[in-house]
Amino acid sequence: MKSGGSMESSGYIGTSHRKRRAGFPAWSLAMAMVICGYGATGVTAVNAQATVGKVFGWAPSGETITVHGTTGAHRHTTANAKGRYDIGSLPMGIYTVALEKDGKVVDTRSNVRLTVGRGAEVDFACPQDQCAAPVGTQ
Repeated sequence: MKSGGSMESSGYIGTSHRKRRAGFPAWSLAMAMVICGYGATGVTAVNAQATVGKVFGWAPSGETITVHGTTGAHRHTTANAKGRYDIGSLPMGIYTVALEKDGKVVDTRSNVRLTVGRGAEVDFACPQDQCAAPVGTQ
């Protein structure tokens, strides 16, 4: 083996090795940032979904249902023509659910607890057990 050839080989390997370690491909960094960005977004979405609940049920068609929470949350909706209502995006906590007729509270349910991953069904009595609006009125 020639000493000159040996030196060239080791010099070539050393130079090539240094260049490979010194450079970090920009696309690798970009891909890492994209993956981390999607991962953080997914965690945020899971946490947001896991910390809200809903109150739903039956009530006389056209009447207003209001929820008041111990956390300060306050929302309302109107029962649809079939007598169904749904109030979503409520933070976990304890609620009072009220049925209003002509702007006055006519019935309430207290201590309605919303827990992670569960909604609470709160039904109100309907005249003659018919929550739906009579045909042709709505």
